Amino acid sequence: MTDADRQANAGDGAPLPAIDFSTFVMSLSHSVLVHLGDAPDPEGNHSPHLELARQTIDLLALLQEKTRNNLTGTEEHLLGQALYDLRVRFVEVSQAKKG
Repeated sequence: MTDADRQANAGDGAPLPAIDFSTFVMSLSHSVLVHLGDAPDPEGNHSPHLELARQTIDLLALLQEKTRNNLTGTEEHLLGQALYDLRVRFVEVSQAKKG
């Protein structure tokens, strides 16, 4: 089966992005942003759920550990930068919620 054969269409008929490592990392990163309240959930709410955000960040860290020395430079940079940005944002949201 080729990528073209696997290429599905979104509900509006637009093609979905190819499934690759970068798309996977970006999807998990977006989930963290939803859990931090930075992006709306499917119901349109912006409520932070720090436990879910932390769990997904930990999942990305596990992915980084298990794929060490097995990624392209671009993939490694994307994952490292995503983790850094998400961790910083997690701390910001955590501190704002306490204060």
